[in-house]
Amino acid sequence: MNATQTGILAGLILGLAATQGFTAFLVTFAVGIIGLVVGRVLDGELDLGDMFGKGRDK
Repeated sequence: MNATQTGILAGLILGLAATQGFTAFLVTFAVGIIGLVVGRVLDGELDLGDMFGKGRDK
């Protein structure tokens, strides 16, 4: 299991622990996306510098 999969799984589990109902869905979705992004950064598949305009070639 790589960091991307671990990140999204951890985010979804944390989101489910938050509340119940539609709010739980929104929290789970948001925390799952955060976990996905963190996992991709740790795997080296996503460079946050490129996203925010601070590329390596500047």
